[in-house]
Amino acid sequence: MIVVAVEPHLSDNRGDATAGPRPVKTVVVDASVAAKWFLPRAGETLTTEAEELLNSYVIGELRILVPDLFWAELANIFWKAVRQGRWTRTAAETALLAILNRTIPTIPVLTLLEDAFEIALTFDRSVYDCVYVSLAVASKCDLVTADERLANALAAHLPVKWLASFK
Repeated sequence: MIVVAVEPHLSDNRGDATAGPRPVKTVVVDASVAAKWFLPRAGETLTTEAEELLNSYVIGELRILVPDLFWAELANIFWKAVRQGRWTRTAAETALLAILNRTIPTIPVLTLLEDAFEIALTFDRSVYDCVYVSLAVASKCDLVTADERLANALAAHLPVKWLASFK
């Protein structure tokens, strides 16, 4: 069954506003979290938690950072959903344009790769995943992921939080 995605509520506020003198919390999010902002709810878990994170960003309570790898990974998730017949091409293209129009600070992978490689070797995780971890370490913030296995493997050693337990 092909489902047309509902575009998330992305206001013109790009997460830059702050509510009073309170400091804005910064997090790194991976593509597994961002995909939940767009993909049809059917068959997806943690969509409510992902939407809460997005809303915190939109109202300026949260700052999001991503490595440039994020954009290709997210587009690949959208492509895969179309290929599997879970999403229409139009819905995927609309979602991609919506996220590309966000102002999300993006850090080049090349500045993270050496540390990501070390983390990958140390913890036997993919370099792709460890690029996000490396950015979180370098930025002194948490990586929020919907990948429970990644969170379980690294949370005791590195700033990695599973989306379900992130507050």
